[in-house]
Amino acid sequence: MEKKSEKQLGKISVPNLSAEAQSSEDSGKQPPTPLRCFTGAIAASTFSLLAYRLTISIAMSFANKPVTSSNPAVVNISAAVRTLVVGIVALGAGVFGVAALGLAALGVQLLFKKASQKMSQKASQKASQKMQKKDTPVEETQNMQ
Repeated sequence: MEKKSEKQLGKISVPNLSAEAQSSEDSGKQPPTPLRCFTGAIAASTFSLLAYRLTISIAMSFANKPVTSSNPAVVNISAAVRTLVVGIVALGAGVFGVAALGLAALGVQLLFKKASQKMSQKASQKASQKMQKKDTPVEETQNMQ
């Protein structure tokens, strides 16, 4: 019996993928970069715009083709279905729009973070250079004595 890689559930054996899945997740994870964020924002905003245009197109199509029935149940059900279809497509447009805004904001945040890190590195390098300049005369005077 292999207990290392499989768990027995009755007569069905299920492979234990937790260690394998965890190692594949760690190796495939990359830190976000501004370029990736802005590229994702452009893609999400494109999908959002397309879904918005589709929403308008569907709404106009439904408006131009009214339900011709004297049965109130048919009219009510068709109105509900039409509302549901337009609502779902509009929801997709909104979700992609919010995702685009979030990705763009993350890209800007990463740009500011990189800029501030570069500035702090330059400041620390200048400070260390000043410290080295102050320490150098002291060492020379000690070496002379």
